[in-house]
Amino acid sequence: MGIGGGVFLIGLGAIFTWAVHANISWLDLHVVGWVLMIAGLAVILLTLYFWNDRRRRNQYTLVEQARYVHDPDGPITPEPPPDAPPGGP
Repeated sequence: MGIGGGVFLIGLGAIFTWAVHANISWLDLHVVGWVLMIAGLAVILLTLYFWNDRRRRNQYTLVEQARYVHDPDGPITPEPPPDAPPGGP
C-alpha cells in the first residue's frame, strides 16, 4: 500500500469523522472514520519501518574481489604429451 495508501486512508477517515453528517442506524460513521485514520497511520508507520530495515540491511554487504596477475610473456601453449607421435594425431 505504501505512504500514498496510508495518506488516502487518513483523508477518507477524516472525511467520515468530521464532514459527513448522516445517520445510519446500523453504522456509526464517526467510528469508521477513526478506524480508517488509525489504519492509515499504521500503514505509514509500517512502510517507514520496512524502508528503514531494507536500508539498514544493505549497508553490510560483503564484496569479494578477484585479482589477476598480468603475464608479460603472454599465454603459454601447452606441450604435447610425451607419448604422442610427432606431427599431431
